[in-house]
Parts: sequence; structure tokens; C-alpha cells
Amino acid sequence: MASLTSARAQFTAARYRQLGDFPPGLLGSAQATREALSGRSREEAHGCVARAWVLATELALKAHSDVAWPAADRALAAAQASGDPVVHGEAARVLAITMRRSGRPAAAVDLLRRTADSLSQDRNDVSWAVAATLLMTSAYTAACGQRRSDALDLMSGAADAVGRVISARFRPSTPLFTVDATSTQVDLYWIGVHTALGTPDEGVPYAARIAPGQLPTTERRARYGTDCARMWHHLGDHRKTFASLRFTEQVAPEEVRRPALRALTADLLYAPVAVAGVREFAARTGVS
Repeated sequence: MASLTSARAQFTAARYRQLGDFPPGLLGSAQATREALSGRSREEAHGCVARAWVLATELALKAHSDVAWPAADRALAAAQASGDPVVHGEAARVLAITMRRSGRPAAAVDLLRRTADSLSQDRNDVSWAVAATLLMTSAYTAACGQRRSDALDLMSGAADAVGRVISARFRPSTPLFTVDATSTQVDLYWIGVHTALGTPDEGVPYAARIAPGQLPTTERRARYGTDCARMWHHLGDHRKTFASLRFTEQVAPEEVRRPALRALTADLLYAPVAVAGVREFAARTGVS
């Protein structure tokens, strides 16, 4: 568990290269430990294995690697064996993201909705927090599939779930990995949802009221910069797009070298309106 916690800390700090070959070694260790146990200890070990595969999936998704599919599938299998609904929610989330990336947004939304509904029945703060996270992911997935009504309804449901968590003064005693059931996280998702729906102007007020320092990790702050860059790019504001990319580079240099952000940088580089500093940024991030 200590190794998994350390690896997760590297991920949330957006230090992906420092992980190197650590995930395969971590997976091997977690699986070997699981095989040596029985009973309740084995169920808990299944949870550790699932979370190790969740981390492997997230790293693969960052790199747009095909490894994400088998990793997500193994994460879900281990999560189901653990009997832990929270771990199951985490595994369902990364599998759904993989499905969305593979052109199956409708199936991904259905998976997330079912899992969130199941978690909501538990009526405890942790399950509500995970359900809220799944609903936000589901809303963004529906938006990517141009299902506007579903996306807006799911975001409203996520906001309601977050309200229940906040009203209960939920504070996790241990890191819940990618779970972040806060109003700031809701605002962050609204930016991505509106951009995906083709209404990026509606995301601007949400971006304006986010203080990046309120976001819990470097990875989430980088996501804020990324989502704002995409929003401004869709609005045709090249200077604000570049400013958002520069913010992302400042908080998490490795993020701007990801394939999606390099493609966005290339668009700026060859745009009809030149922006000072873009060419140097492109060279620095491996675009040119």
C-alpha cells in the first residue's frame, strides 16, 4: 500500500516520467501479495490491485496509449472481486474514459450512471463523493457525444451530490485518489462540458470564478489550464489560449508534452494570427 500511495503521489504531482517503469513493478508486487492471502485480507488486496491498475490506466490515458483498454478491464475485474464499492467506482470511471476515447460514449455514460446510482444507495459520505465524481465524468462523456440534455442533467445531478457531501462536512481521512467532490471541481467540469457541447462562451463564467490554488493537486491545476486553453481556442482567442498553455507549463511541465496539448500548440503555431512566444514554446515542448 505504501508503494501505491507513493506512486499516486507522483501522478497527482504530474511527475509522470519519474514513475518510469514503476507501475509494472507495483502491479507485480500487488498481485503477488494478493495471491498469498485469503479471506478478508485477500479482498483488501484485490482493492490494492484494482487501484494499481487504475493508476496504470490513467497513465496510459495521459499518453493516449492502447494499453489503457486491458489495464482498465483488469482494474474493474479486481475491483469487483474486492467487494469495495468505492474501488469499483474508481475502476468504472477509468474504464468509461477508455470507452469514450474509443468512440463509445453512450455505453460509457450508461456504465457511469449505473455505478453512480448503486453508490448513491449506500447513503454514506464516501459513496456520495465517488458518485458525484462519476456523474461529472458521465456529464463530460455525454457532452463529447453531443448529448446536450443528458450532459446538463448529469452535471445538475453531480452538483446535488456534491451539495450532500459538503453539507455533511465530508473530509476523507485518506487520499481517495481521483475523487474530488467539491464545488470547485463542479465548476471545472462545467468548462469542459460547455466546450465539448460547442458553447465555450458559457464556460467562461465558471473559469473566472475558479482560483487554481483551490484545486487539490498539481494534476488538477494542470487540468484547469488545459480546459481553459481548449475553451479559449474554441472561442478563437489565441492569446488567451497561449496564456492558459503557459500556465499549464508553469504548474506541470510534463502536461504540455502530452499528445493532445502538443496538437493544440501546433494549431497556435500555424494560426493566421501570430502570438509572441508561441514558436519558442513549441520548440520547448517538442512540437517544432
